[in-house]
Amino acid sequence: MMSYANYLYIAIHAAVDAGKSIMDIYNDPESDFGIERKADNSPLTKADKAAHRLITNALSVTPFPVLSEEGKEIPFKERSKWETLWIVDPLDGTKEFIKKNGEFTVNIALVEKGVPVLGVIYVPVRKELYFASSSVGAYKFTGIDSSSQPSMDEMKQRAIHLPIALAHQGVVVVASRSHQTEETTAFIDNLRKQGKPVTLISSGSSLKICLVAEGSADIYPRFAPTMEWDTAAGHAIAKSAGCDIYHIDGKTPLRYNKEDLHNPWFIVK
Repeated sequence: MMSYANYLYIAIHAAVDAGKSIMDIYNDPESDFGIERKADNSPLTKADKAAHRLITNALSVTPFPVLSEEGKEIPFKERSKWETLWIVDPLDGTKEFIKKNGEFTVNIALVEKGVPVLGVIYVPVRKELYFASSSVGAYKFTGIDSSSQPSMDEMKQRAIHLPIALAHQGVVVVASRSHQTEETTAFIDNLRKQGKPVTLISSGSSLKICLVAEGSADIYPRFAPTMEWDTAAGHAIAKSAGCDIYHIDGKTPLRYNKEDLHNPWFIVK
């Protein structure tokens, strides 16, 4: 694989600028978010659309095509020719955005031959940025927004290198705030039966992957539907931090730009 570090800063800028456009709508007391329903009944807001437009425009300076949740559906016959592509979720956690609980993110990943090699996740409400590439490593930077974007070198100097060494007893499991399932509950119960104390953390959007990557959680089981753009950026960050996202066999990593863009059930560890 070649180094894609030069594209990391472009993706960071795109994510942070998209975060500003999202926050402008989020903080507007007159905004009703323009909520619509997509074919699968999931919500779509003005913020999703605005962030999509901004990100796709920003990434157009690169030679790689963009697969975005809010973009047009692209036939696999065309996508299968893409060796390297961007996979984007302009607003991951739209339900959390509508609830105004702050747990939503901007996800941008670069994928080469089915493997995520670069990832950026921005948390606009917290001004937190997770970023990684296979050649740079994984980092967490706090205090960044569109009005204060330091250089790449400054960010690496001031950021925390992941994973962070965090001491905790037993097993810390992170689970979805909006998509808890019986299978997830059974998985957690099975961990408890192994005699280990289990602490459960609930979170929204791709933040769950970030919590494992940074070391705040040990494992994230996801036994509910997700799409490639939900996980690609977090997967790149997890890989660079020494974790991975596996099928439920715990051995086979997820792949991307598949004919069916749905992910299988998976475990982050």
